Amino acid sequence: MLTIVGKVKAKKVSGLKPKKKCCRKKTRCFKCPVVIMRMKKAEAAGLSGKDLKKALKQARAA
Repeated sequence: MLTIVGKVKAKKVSGLKPKKKCCRKKTRCFKCPVVIMRMKKAEAAGLSGKDLKKALKQARAA
């Protein structure tokens, strides 16, 4: 089965269903529970647009 993974928008990451366990790679995946938790915090802080993209980049950096 071939799976094509496209770009994920920063505002949609907090709504994704997290994986069971964190992969803990150098750059975390979008479905990592840690990334989703950090993005929920960023949205709760009122970030949007470019600031939300920056928060996603920072959340994925290990």
